[in-house]
Amino acid sequence: MSQACSIHPSILSADFMNLESELTAIASADAVHVDVMDNHFVPNLTLGLPLVEGIQRVSPIPLDVHLMISDPDRWAPAYAEAGAASVTFHAEAATAPIKLARTLRSLGAKSSMALRPVTALEPYIDMLPELDMLLLMTVEPGFGGQAFLDVVVPKIRRARAAIDGSGASVALQVDGGVTAETIKIAAEAGADTFVAGSSVYGSDDVAAAIAGLRASAAAL
Repeated sequence: MSQACSIHPSILSADFMNLESELTAIASADAVHVDVMDNHFVPNLTLGLPLVEGIQRVSPIPLDVHLMISDPDRWAPAYAEAGAASVTFHAEAATAPIKLARTLRSLGAKSSMALRPVTALEPYIDMLPELDMLLLMTVEPGFGGQAFLDVVVPKIRRARAAIDGSGASVALQVDGGVTAETIKIAAEAGADTFVAGSSVYGSDDVAAAIAGLRASAAAL
């Protein structure tokens, strides 16, 4: 890999009744991945802005907020204003993605855009300099615990080549079915930032699970 990997555990798999301790448990990770779903863009409903603001107050690591919502042009800036280090919106839901990416940056957050597994990368290649991170979903967004879709691997390779060719500094994130085995596949294809939910929070030793993912991604 051309750059060090980042591990972003997803609290979608955490115990929400003990969220502060669950955040403390992943303090060795690079960021906490916070999934916001509206039961419209995806068929699931999770936390919203008030809880994200609470997480921001107690989290020992930066917030990587993933908005699986309709109308991110309207709602995404509030998450940047709440202190999220990075805010990801879906290309499929945004009306003016370039304007939104610039707004997020102007508010002090990193701008990130996500693509569902079947969404083509190519229409967005010229937009890469507007982004700090590109997220390629390796499952259909909406629920945790799904299996990694290896059909996305060629798109990861194309994204890596496009990022390198653009000269822009853009992290390449994958989200969905990331385990100690599949992280090797995604890392070899060029991903450098990895969201892992059940493979971290389903472990008896969360810190060891994070360290294991790092080791697997680096073992190329």
